[in-house]
Amino acid sequence: IDPAQRIFDRFGLTYRAVAADTGSIGGDASHEFQVIADTGEDAIVYCPDSDYAANIELAEALPLLDMRAAATQNLVKAPTPDKSTCAAVAELLGLPLSRTVKSLVLATDDKNDSGEIVKTTVWLLLVRGDHSLNEVKAGKLPGLKTGHRFATVAEIEQHFGCKPGYLGPIAPCKPVQVVADRTVALMSDFVCGANEADFHHTGVNWGRDMPEPDLVADIRNVVAGDPSPDGKGRLEIQRGIEVGHVFLLGTQKYSEPMKANFLDENGKPQPFVMGCYGIGVTRLLGAAIEQNHDERGIIWPPAMAPFSVVICPIGMDRSDAVRSAAEALHDELAGAGIDVLLDDRGERPGAMFADWELIGLPLRVVISDRGLKAGTVEVQGRREAGASVVPLTEAAQAVRSRLEA
Repeated sequence: IDPAQRIFDRFGLTYRAVAADTGSIGGDASHEFQVIADTGEDAIVYCPDSDYAANIELAEALPLLDMRAAATQNLVKAPTPDKSTCAAVAELLGLPLSRTVKSLVLATDDKNDSGEIVKTTVWLLLVRGDHSLNEVKAGKLPGLKTGHRFATVAEIEQHFGCKPGYLGPIAPCKPVQVVADRTVALMSDFVCGANEADFHHTGVNWGRDMPEPDLVADIRNVVAGDPSPDGKGRLEIQRGIEVGHVFLLGTQKYSEPMKANFLDENGKPQPFVMGCYGIGVTRLLGAAIEQNHDERGIIWPPAMAPFSVVICPIGMDRSDAVRSAAEALHDELAGAGIDVLLDDRGERPGAMFADWELIGLPLRVVISDRGLKAGTVEVQGRREAGASVVPLTEAAQAVRSRLEA
């Protein structure tokens, strides 16, 4: 992780290294590097009071109840005409959305050697009405990790006797595997579908109204305000752009199957501990722009800028003095190893400045006849509101000092 962090630190980016799912690459662990950006495609979960950070796929969701309360309500089948979502049912019944339970139906297929389906198992996954299913977590459950799909409408109607929108764990028509999220497993007197169109059950309780779930697991996405898994605070969520990923592959995924061994100090073969990494070079550019821009254009971090400084001579095509000073400064800076660009297009000042503000080079040096008569040039950083007047003889040193700061 440290080499990648040094790279992103040098680029001046605000980022987080977050624990991540290893996905199809596999291995023992992995970390993503996420550049913080409101426009990012990824959700990053972190605890402001500790070092805990993970992407939404991996972030652990702790149960939001300490224990299951005793039942206080009778089981009632309540009419909920045309209310097929938890939000609509909660509004109709005048209950918090957190009192409802959402049903999601998956299926797994057992196949023979010819690839023909010989058995289908239907799974009912239950999360609280205000939560969402985490498919990555669900895909790691015993029985689901070898491959699963969402059940078809026909399979749902066959097992529950009802169309989607009114499903629940009480008395399905055919056996299903019931998986309850940790929080749902501790709920009492909750609301769920009655397996009948336009009806939901209220006052639902485990054990009394239906068997305990076949499996209790963390299958939901965390939400802001959830307790941090390390017990040190509450979770917050922000957006990010993934620009790098490192994997600890260990030995079991590749080394041992391939018999990739080395001889240890005792002359005995041992499997290599493997790892891999990648940095998204083009993604870095986009992420840097997302973090470094204003209404005028890009503001490149110095380490990423295509050039460190641009010399903008005003009236270069008309003034030999301006041309001579600009070319001399360009050569001096280039000789000092600085990436410098001379704008010799002869553009008007306003158009020339607008172009370079849009492109976003870190420093701009303006040379004009008026400044040369006073023996000065103007040096301005891309983030600065105004220019600094510098003696022409000290211009190169002023640029070097700015870039080294």
